[in-house]
Amino acid sequence: MEKHADGYVAYPLGIQGIVVGEGDTYEEALNDVRSAILFHVETFGESVLESESLILEAFVAEASI
Repeated sequence: MEKHADGYVAYPLGIQGIVVGEGDTYEEALNDVRSAILFHVETFGESVLESESLILEAFVAEASI
């Protein structure tokens, strides 16, 4: 989940393809990404869910240059 000046953007991990949710609040973005995941799975099938993901952990870090 990212917070921007004009709202929130959510990117789920462990899904093949591009799925994004957005909203004016954290909750709206979360609900939108849930809906997007459901639509993505209904459209492309459950094979888009990476059941054996190589990702062991996900970290968020900020770096400046």
